[in-house]
Amino acid sequence: MKKLVVLLIISGFAIAGFAKKSDTKSHKAANIESAVIKGKVIDFKSGEALVGVEISVEGTDTKAYTDFDGSFEIKNVATGKCNLIASYISYEKSLIEKFDVEKNNQVNIKLRESN
Repeated sequence: MKKLVVLLIISGFAIAGFAKKSDTKSHKAANIESAVIKGKVIDFKSGEALVGVEISVEGTDTKAYTDFDGSFEIKNVATGKCNLIASYISYEKSLIEKFDVEKNNQVNIKLRESN
């Protein structure tokens, strides 16, 4: 019985410690201003929407994929300037340099088929 009580007390301290660490992380994240980038990706020649195109923010793990309408939305992007990369099989990569990220940005991308 004593072992069970000691185990419960130790578990309580461990849970409280983890809760405090995650709470600290959320306060740090709340201080960083972020934005949403929305857009659409189409074929350069036909103008048809492209499904499954990867759009990523260079230098981060942040990315999104286009849906059936060719639309995408990348959330929690730090404001400021960044490079966006659009890549798709059988198409040339597209680099949008120094994209100025502000709240609720809109970007349209046209991809060319690779030779």
